[in-house]
Amino acid sequence: MDYLADDNRYSLMSYARCGKSGLKLPRLSLGLWHNFGADCDYDNMKRLCFTAFDLGITHFDLADNYGPGPGAAELNFGSIVREELAQYRDELIISTKAGYHMWEGPYGDWGSRKHLISGLDSSLLRLGLDYVDIFYHHRMDPETPLEETMGALDSIVRSGKALYIGLSNYDGETMLRAAEILKRQGTPYVINQNRYSIFDRKIEKNGLLAANKNEDKGLIVFSPLAQGLLSERYLYGIPADSRAARDGRFLKRESINGERLEQIEALNKIARSRGQTLAQMALAWVLREGVTSALIGASKPSQIEENVKALESLSFWDDELAAIDKIAPA
Repeated sequence: MDYLADDNRYSLMSYARCGKSGLKLPRLSLGLWHNFGADCDYDNMKRLCFTAFDLGITHFDLADNYGPGPGAAELNFGSIVREELAQYRDELIISTKAGYHMWEGPYGDWGSRKHLISGLDSSLLRLGLDYVDIFYHHRMDPETPLEETMGALDSIVRSGKALYIGLSNYDGETMLRAAEILKRQGTPYVINQNRYSIFDRKIEKNGLLAANKNEDKGLIVFSPLAQGLLSERYLYGIPADSRAARDGRFLKRESINGERLEQIEALNKIARSRGQTLAQMALAWVLREGVTSALIGASKPSQIEENVKALESLSFWDDELAAIDKIAPA
């Protein structure tokens, strides 16, 4: 093990409590959805993790299906923990999820007790860990009774394989039903994870944001930069190494049209007037109210360094918020 963490890492980051729980998360967390798959450079993965931790980012977020292929991100991050970060395990928050397709047959996805418990066992093997700090059900299951899914999560905590429970991609109504079940069981359900950005305000419309506030739970948001749209990356065309150019699975070329570019340019002007990049302003925007942490992805360490600077200016004037709403209405 050659890596030694920066001694000043905890002076560089601010932390927020997940609702009424004892768990605190860094305001920015590192998501391993992209750039940790089997086709990615392992040394670069290590540099990303080291840079994040040196800047006080203690939370690393995974799911069993993150790749490509499925399980690859957990395998790679597990190797990094074993080789370089094991001495810091008590300082790390490691989360993973189950609920999307992972194996063939009727138990390979969704929210049955069979899938969730088998899925976490497989994740722990790939990660080389005895437990994860947060385990999420990754998506609502329209067929499995909610009582069964929440019962499985309760069993997982009681088994010691996860310290806290989270729900991902739930709407407000279903989250409230789940919260009531988990409350009766005494399960430490502390956090929701959902997509949220200036360009994607679904959680404002489906009741999740209001329900989360009412329940006083933590909220961590993914895609706060809208897959890179809320940055300067696409202002001057589509870069050859960008997500839109590579495969279009998560960001399609046709979504980068004239209207969208006008919005990006207008938002960029507001960001510049604040002394921020567009990406920094977009991160500050999602962190302004009711959000515990924002998940950032990165392909280069410098992107993490730039994103952390967003924390230097999190407040907005009312006229700035109104201008942003006018450009990109809720």
